[in-house]
Amino acid sequence: MNSLGIDKKPEDTRVVVAMSGGVDSSVTAALLHEQGYDVIGITLQLYDHGAAIERKGACCAGQDIYDARRIAETLGFPHYVLDYESKFKQAVIDDFVDSYMKGETPIPCVRCNQTVKFRDLLEAAIDLDADCMATGHYVQQIKNEQTGQSELHRAVDNGKDQSYFLFATTQEQLEFLRFPLGGWTKDITRQHAERFGLINADKPDSQDICFVPNGDYASIVKKIKPEAEKSGDIVDLEGNVIGAHEGIIHYTIGQRRGLGIGGGVNNDNSPFYVVRVDAQHNQVIVGPKEALARDIVHIGNANWLGVQAGESISVEAKLRSVSRPMAAQLTVNDDGTAFLTLEDPQYGIAPGQAAVCYIGNRVIGGGWISGTENSKIQLAA
Repeated sequence: MNSLGIDKKPEDTRVVVAMSGGVDSSVTAALLHEQGYDVIGITLQLYDHGAAIERKGACCAGQDIYDARRIAETLGFPHYVLDYESKFKQAVIDDFVDSYMKGETPIPCVRCNQTVKFRDLLEAAIDLDADCMATGHYVQQIKNEQTGQSELHRAVDNGKDQSYFLFATTQEQLEFLRFPLGGWTKDITRQHAERFGLINADKPDSQDICFVPNGDYASIVKKIKPEAEKSGDIVDLEGNVIGAHEGIIHYTIGQRRGLGIGGGVNNDNSPFYVVRVDAQHNQVIVGPKEALARDIVHIGNANWLGVQAGESISVEAKLRSVSRPMAAQLTVNDDGTAFLTLEDPQYGIAPGQAAVCYIGNRVIGGGWISGTENSKIQLAA
């Protein structure tokens, strides 16, 4: 059994490495090549090469494709660039735009992993007769000795852990995937990059959504859907019009700043928050912070890893990528949808975000937040 858990010699084990052009995936490829594996690097071109070539901190375009190609050439393994621009637009960008138009707050990085990378690219790896596909994600794939199945676990480095973004990985995909960096910290990755002399050893981590220049997501939405900036009313919880907005795409649940309602304070001088975005009526509903409190979270389009329909179990749930895990009871319905009953109410839970469930360090799955409730007042949102 080799280091990737495959019963072959490394030189007889073909590994496709998804190379974004960043340091993590480059080190992944370099390490596996050094260990003697039959490495093939693949980089996806996800959006227009010419428009993206001057963008720094993006992946899968321009300079990053060049970096990945150079690294493969220098180390001596094959590298291919696949044009997935149309797939990416349909599965990720269009979905991103549609979500904002529905008053949701999407996470395109999850959708990209769910579709283009772990569906389309994984199929390409299988077509290349690969034994597995490796990525530079900071998560761990751990084999359960009792069940024989692979489990998805948090990375050792909590600050770099990307398990939240990979909740949609199916059991079948997980068996085929490998994450060589999940067992160490980012500084060790940098050390290996310097040891290999990689040209991107000092490249900063990407912070923004790759196809959104300077974080201006609204410009992307408006470009595809010009009607996105249709003006409408800002109303309070009683339905009174207290202001106007220039498009619901500029608002997300829990938002306090930039409401444009004359300082935005209630009668008791407390600030207004966005409580709900009503796309059907083109309204932004605002209220006091306590109106944001929710303790029931409905989950749709779910993916479960080792959880059966009808189960009700205690979990820790993350409702945003940067939020801390919180105690909750997960109940999975017969159709695979689910709901979370939170131990403590939370504020600013936004439909379109993901609810990811953990038992200890193990990811047991999750889904997309479709709605929330406050069990004390039965107010749906």
